[in-house]
Amino acid sequence: MRSKLPQAGTTIFTVMSELAAKHKAINLGQGFPDFPMDEALTEGVHKAMRDNLNQYTHMNGFPLLRERIADKVNTLYNAQVHPDKNITVTPGGTYALFTALTALIHPGDEVIVFEPAYDSYIPTIEINGGKAVSVLLTYPDYSIDWEEVRAKINPATKAILLNSPHNPTGAILTEQDMRTLESIVQDTEIVIISDEVYEHLVFNGHSHESVLKYPALASRSFAVYSFGKVYNCTGWKLGYIIGPDEWMKEFRKIHQFNCFTCNTPMQAAIAEYLSEPDAYLLLSKKMQVQKEKLEHYMSATRFKPMVSNGSYFQLYSYENISNESENDFAVRLVETAGVATIPAAAFYRQPPNHRVLRFCFCKKDEVLEEAASRLVRAGY
Repeated sequence: MRSKLPQAGTTIFTVMSELAAKHKAINLGQGFPDFPMDEALTEGVHKAMRDNLNQYTHMNGFPLLRERIADKVNTLYNAQVHPDKNITVTPGGTYALFTALTALIHPGDEVIVFEPAYDSYIPTIEINGGKAVSVLLTYPDYSIDWEEVRAKINPATKAILLNSPHNPTGAILTEQDMRTLESIVQDTEIVIISDEVYEHLVFNGHSHESVLKYPALASRSFAVYSFGKVYNCTGWKLGYIIGPDEWMKEFRKIHQFNCFTCNTPMQAAIAEYLSEPDAYLLLSKKMQVQKEKLEHYMSATRFKPMVSNGSYFQLYSYENISNESENDFAVRLVETAGVATIPAAAFYRQPPNHRVLRFCFCKKDEVLEEAASRLVRAGY
């Protein structure tokens, strides 16, 4: 078989998790919480199953869930989103991104991608015959050089792919970023694809700047979200995408021939749970506590924390520890300290030598403390 992704191998997340298991290491690599989700949500699934909500639901998503999503979005972002026309429930955020790009990209189309980038972006563009045009985020704050974006736009530019809060850096877009983006795409047909799965994980008094808050952007955007990141249930693989009516019709043409529909009882449970907004509105404060605890424990190490204003992640520099490549150093940490991280190099096609690792802090206190203690005992 001729490969469509000849350069792709097993993802770094799988590689590091397997290495962590082999060495019985603490896994601060993959982005999933290790604390339990709200029992009310699991009980909601049980109730839905007992109520016989066990067959296919609507292709676009459980109707009540789409209504609750529309209410939430309209309240948070003052965006008029129609539950039938503009929302599709998907088996996770990555699926939504893949399907949106597949609906959009034709051979030869270019998509501007900001690196470091979540690992699915570029392969998805290439699978569909497109070309990923990279703009490197500015080290060390990982901000966007908008003048470089302007310079790379040409008649082949089909889309710009955003991610805020950003994985892996924890950087966030500001209102000024959004206004600048508005001016750049004005009078063009460029589509915005906005990965906002960490929308409720924004720290240090900042707010999430969704494309849906800006009418001129919302009218040309697909925005992607994840319930797994909000409700500590990443294994449920449920998310949703919001977009203009005509674009959503194209999205659903592909969706109907792929998964068709998502898990019914889980959708029903989340629909009921969305009536309790504190479950997502208080998430940022709770997760910031975990970030600050990791920073406190890591202060005894030789690692240097970098600014994280959102997501599950914080980058730490090891420039005062080693000159090794990020991949080599990450492997050595697993083998000698029993702590697994993700090298930032994994999020680049041609990684610069910044010597930073991604740590995931959505873990129990004792796990974060033990990870830092292991690093100290190993001399890091």
